[in-house]
Order: sequence, then structure tokens, then C-alpha cells
Amino acid sequence: MKILFYDVKEYENELLIKYLPKNIEGYFFKNSLLNSTYIDEKFKDVEAISCFVGSSLNKGVLSKFKNLKYIFLRCVGYSNVDLNYCKENDIKVYNAKNYGNSTVAEYVFALILNLERKILASKIAIQDGVIDSEILMGYELNSKTIGVIGAGAIGRKVINIAHGFDMNVLVYDIKPKGAYDFVELDELFERADYVVLTCPLTEQTRGLIDEKAFLKMKQNALLINVARGEIVDTKALYEALINKKIRGAGLDVVECEEILCTNYEFCKNGAKNSDFCLKKYFFIQKLMQLKNVIITPHNAYNTKEAISKIIKITLENIEQVKNKNTSTQNLILL
Repeated sequence: MKILFYDVKEYENELLIKYLPKNIEGYFFKNSLLNSTYIDEKFKDVEAISCFVGSSLNKGVLSKFKNLKYIFLRCVGYSNVDLNYCKENDIKVYNAKNYGNSTVAEYVFALILNLERKILASKIAIQDGVIDSEILMGYELNSKTIGVIGAGAIGRKVINIAHGFDMNVLVYDIKPKGAYDFVELDELFERADYVVLTCPLTEQTRGLIDEKAFLKMKQNALLINVARGEIVDTKALYEALINKKIRGAGLDVVECEEILCTNYEFCKNGAKNSDFCLKKYFFIQKLMQLKNVIITPHNAYNTKEAISKIIKITLENIEQVKNKNTSTQNLILL
């Protein structure tokens, strides 16, 4: 089987080459797979491709591969894949479930603690030699209420860590499962000091956190998003912050995040720089200027441990397909 690997970092390349199953013909590319990506004729008959979130596997891209049977995602989310096209063309899509549960959940609290304990402001105060203890006064997490939207593997890990801080925990999920304090979404908004997004991006969650949602939140609430940027309406978030409807935000993801960078190939894709994204970019830039907002570059997943797990799970998925194993543990059912 011939597989094209995209979005391959140098440290991944070594592991992929070393542990790729026998009889698998792998080709490795640093760039993402996009509409604008050049595909050599000799690669258009491949049976499989593997990529990360930087690639956009839409109909236009996928239709270039007439013999495509498998997609091996090196991530959990699959919002960058045209699942309808895959279903129509009998393409099986695998992801890397549970690789970064602890990694992403820990990042939630890194964002919360940075905001609440003024870590960055304290660093700047030391550098400037102007230390004002009143300005640097923070908040404890103990006895505060955290509201987790999405009780999947990452959400459950967030809940476990929150209990370690002696926090009260509220949970919302469309399919409540487990011994958690599940509440309706409106109640979570009304009671939570921290609203944390760990849910997948679906048609139901797209734009879930909008102007109406912010009006229901506590004025001292913080919004934490480590899921997908499109779950939050950027303009509504900015207006909620400047109008003091909520107190702050920690965002590892934002809408149209590909428009923010300059050194990744997928950011050069002109199709992404639509009027829609340019309008979002305007408000993202405004958010970046606010002292009560932290925006990081979709980095919550990024630990050595998590990357190793991604590669391990991806290679296991490939091995299963190669051996015609019928296991569907990491198969996204279409």
C-alpha cells in the first residue's frame, strides 16, 4: 500500500520511517494537503493519505486521488475532512483518539492559571521593575465552579483535574454518560465561573457560544476554548469582553486560525482568506490587544508524549488496515 504523509514535522519523520509497517510505501511531505498543493502524477493512484489539522481534505482535494481508500488522521478532530464525500466514495477515515487527553486537559488549567494568577503580567512587572501587588492580585480556583461543555475523553480529564483543585463541576453533553453533575446548557452558563469548551465541532456546536450565550454567563466568568475556534463567535466574544459581560478568555483556537500565521504552507491558501475570515481576523486582532485575553497557536496538543502517541496510534491504524483487521476503535463511522 502506498501512503502520502502530509504536515510531517522533522521529529515525526524519523519515527514514521523507523516504525512504518513492512510492505507500506510511505512518502513524506512537510507541507499541508490543500487545493493548491501540487500532486505528482505518480502519486495520484495512492490508496491512503495521512495528515494533521493543517490539511483541508475537501472534495476538490480528495477527488484528485481516484484510488483513495483510507485517510489516517494524526489528530482527533475531523472537521477538516469532507465526510460526505468519503461516505459516497467508500473512503474509511481513521483518527488518533485519546492521544492527548492529559495534554489538552492540562493546558486548560495552564490558561486558567495564567489568567487568574497574572503569570504573564507578573513576569512583565519583574522585567520592568514596576511591581504593584494590587494589580497583580489574582483569584483562587478552590471552590469555584467550572462548567465543562463536552464530556468526552478530554472533558473527563478536565473534570478529574478540577476535582484536584476542589472545584465544583458542572457538565453539559448532548449524550450524558457517567456519574457527573449534568445540567442544561443555560444553567451551566448561569452558574459557571469558568466555561470550558472540549466538545467537537459539529453543525450543532458551530457558533454555540454566541451573543445570547454571553448574556447568560456570569460577569466574572472566563471562557476557555481548547476545542475548535468555530464554536465561538469571535465578534460576540470581543463585544462581551469590552462590554464587561464576561471577565476574560483563554483561547488556544480561534475562527479561521489559518489566516493568522505566516510561516505555514496552509496559510498561503488564498481560498481561506475569504471575506468571512478577513472579518474574523479583524476581531481576532482586537482580542489580541486585550490584557484579559490569552490567545495561543493551537498548541494544547503539543507535547513530546502526545506526539509519540499520535505516531503510535496512526501506525497501529495502518497496521490494522494492512492486516485487514476489522477493529473499528479509531474508525470514524460514516
